[in-house]
Amino acid sequence: MMSWAWAFGGAAGAAIGLLSLAAVPARAQSLEELRDMSISSLSKLDVTSVTRSSASLADAPASIYVITHDDIVRSGTLTLPGILRLAPNLQVMRGGPNDTVVAARGLSGNDQAQNFSNKLLVLIDGRSVYSPLYSGAYWDMPDILPEDVDRIEVISGPGATLWGSNAVNGVINIITRDAGASQGLYGTGVVGNRTYDLGLRQGGHAGGNASYRLFVKRHENFESASGLDDGNRRTQGGFRFDWNATPADALMVQGDGYFGSRSQGDAADENFHGYDLLARWRRSAPSGATLQLQAYYDHTARRIEGGGGRFALDTFDLEGQHGFALGQGHSIVWGGGARVSRYVVADIPGLDFVPGRRTLFVGNLFAQDSIALSPTLAGTIGAKLEQRSYAGLTFLPSVRLSWKPAPATLIWGAVSRAVRSPTPFDEDVVETIGQTVILTALSSFRSEKLTAFELGTRLTISPRASLSVSTFYNVYDDLRSVEPAPGGFLPLRWGNGIEGDSYGLDAWADIRVADWWRLKPGYSLLIQKFRFKPDAVPLLGLSQVGNDPKHRATLRSSMDIGPQVNVDFDLRYVSALPDPHVPAYVELGARLGWQFDERAELSVSGFNLLHRRHQELPAAQATPLGRSLLVALKCTI
Repeated sequence: MMSWAWAFGGAAGAAIGLLSLAAVPARAQSLEELRDMSISSLSKLDVTSVTRSSASLADAPASIYVITHDDIVRSGTLTLPGILRLAPNLQVMRGGPNDTVVAARGLSGNDQAQNFSNKLLVLIDGRSVYSPLYSGAYWDMPDILPEDVDRIEVISGPGATLWGSNAVNGVINIITRDAGASQGLYGTGVVGNRTYDLGLRQGGHAGGNASYRLFVKRHENFESASGLDDGNRRTQGGFRFDWNATPADALMVQGDGYFGSRSQGDAADENFHGYDLLARWRRSAPSGATLQLQAYYDHTARRIEGGGGRFALDTFDLEGQHGFALGQGHSIVWGGGARVSRYVVADIPGLDFVPGRRTLFVGNLFAQDSIALSPTLAGTIGAKLEQRSYAGLTFLPSVRLSWKPAPATLIWGAVSRAVRSPTPFDEDVVETIGQTVILTALSSFRSEKLTAFELGTRLTISPRASLSVSTFYNVYDDLRSVEPAPGGFLPLRWGNGIEGDSYGLDAWADIRVADWWRLKPGYSLLIQKFRFKPDAVPLLGLSQVGNDPKHRATLRSSMDIGPQVNVDFDLRYVSALPDPHVPAYVELGARLGWQFDERAELSVSGFNLLHRRHQELPAAQATPLGRSLLVALKCTI
């Protein structure tokens, strides 16, 4: 099984190889609103991830898919990776409770040695959960009550101009509900053949304009393959407080704390814990101008029992942004921020960080102007200047153009630049076997670069159907490689020896077949062509940049059988992974929900129903994924 130390040492290890119901009345209201709302009305949902300001989904010039609160509740899934499967523009691959890869537009990094994607930025209410230690997200650490998620905005394509380095191939922005939308006492209990989950939440008012919620959650996932225990356990508690001090001022404060562990077969267990606190103040002026200040602190730590290694990371982040209109044709958002991360890494057998503790700094300034060129034509020009440890000053520009020849038709195009910045894993690692140094990091390692060209359309075909299609052509340079020492073989070192391009499309539709039946098909095509630069040595082959399927197709069906019963199906097809080879597969998930009382619902969910077990990741790094069945009871008082 793959520990965090294995994640740290992933590519280096390959070199050695050369040698987891909002309140039921609220949910019932959501179902009724979904049943009655037309497709054109749903397209007017506000999104914030594309421009850092509220804008209609129908006018957003980007490949953005919104997983709604209703989608999340009706999916029956309990974890964020499971919820993210609902986005047709995301690639989610799992290999048991502890091995998860989430990527957009390829470069998933799931080769023989790595099990993480380092080019996808993940945010929860504006707090980054992308680790600056090794570039990626620990998917067993971020968690939340599914019923408390308002929506998840998923952008496939670069978002570095607004969100910074590492928003290379996509951005996942998880936005939780206002505390005022989760009132009363709510409880949920879930039991299944591979999972149990308990949740309790209390929401209330603290004065005329203030609301709060408190929650606690316990989740366990377990698997037994080849006689080895492989599972994870997690306990989390948290709060959110929202106060509309005046009609123009809003304050939000939230925090979480958690601890847990994961089994690793016959290896020692890995323990983890963390806590975070975030505050955001927003002021709106009568003119439409907005001012927002946000600050957060985040602590994460992991430790493998028996001296298998440990790390701790503390992050302090402060940012501000200002939005205003200039004249009648310009809407400007600008701002900046600073982030300080302090870490210590120690006692990883065979893997040293030199030095073992550092302070990392990120500072940035950004500006974006959305320009109304004509009643039907709009342009967006933006840029970010970012100063980072290891990378120096980086310029991240983007240009977007959108045309609405008709109210129900949007055609857009974009050219953007993004980078994946170096981390301590790229700059400070020394790997040894005994007294022999096998790999050393490269102090001159450069940022991995992307120039992206995108063209897309979003159509409201009728009040009952909409379609989104996004095409892309990505040009990559300076991708990380493993190379021999100059004039010899050992010690190996990181290099920037891979370049190449990829192209494809993301497409999805929303079809209301009847007032009670809705279909959401999706399809993604990805073609990748990477090569070694002329001066690079192809030691590991090209699988080190990613092992991604060429085709992915999904179909989601949601049916309301009267006012009390709803039935959902999720069918997905994933083509084969090329190297290492993993066969193509088709799988099915289903959920039956029965609201037997105004305040209570009973549901039965099943996942991976077509096969007893199937493989999604290479067998060398992950176990097959088994069929699972869940029974859930949700109620509010």
